[in-house]
Amino acid sequence: MTPAEIAPFIDHTILKADAVEREVRQVCEEAIQFGFASVCVNSAWISVVASYPGVRITSVVGFPLGAMETAAKAAETARAIELGANEIDMVLPIGWLKERRLNAVEADIREVVAAASGKIVKVILETCLLDEAEKRLACQISVAAGAAFVKTSTGFSKGGATIADIRLMRAEVGPEIGVKASGGVRDYATARTLIEAGATRIGASASVAIVTASVSNSPGY
Repeated sequence: MTPAEIAPFIDHTILKADAVEREVRQVCEEAIQFGFASVCVNSAWISVVASYPGVRITSVVGFPLGAMETAAKAAETARAIELGANEIDMVLPIGWLKERRLNAVEADIREVVAAASGKIVKVILETCLLDEAEKRLACQISVAAGAAFVKTSTGFSKGGATIADIRLMRAEVGPEIGVKASGGVRDYATARTLIEAGATRIGASASVAIVTASVSNSPGY
């Protein structure tokens, strides 16, 4: 797989708190130039991305903590879809998962899936905060709740995507569910290895560096 062939796997991401419109527009232009899968933004920027025909929009929900009330996540999802989002990346309620409030976790995801009205929903597990059993449970619950993808990380916690986590997630969800590697993916070699391990989508802000096989110091979320 060449660097250019990785472009369709990438959600080109700008989620930093101090992002300005000029930067969001640059990300959109790069998405068009390189053929990235989507542009991933906070919902405040959906209308800007929507002004670029042909650019798919991923919006984050319950981001980055996942600790919002389920009804708030569902409302945020519905509004993002109304504004033009094509895909939703939601953070599951991590504390509830750790407490084994599994029905509540499933309901949280299920309500977001329903609010997305058939659009793709990716569930962010924040794997760096989970042990192996919790990762497996999170994958199982996400699939049961109707999610299209499981995703490693927000990029805002203490760790990001690892080869081991991608392999575990792929093994747990099977071949039909997407696996997104996000957090710390800054170069071509890392992205390629994650795809080879089972990732079907990559979340990165260093997307241009990845597809041009150049070196970047930008944060990989």
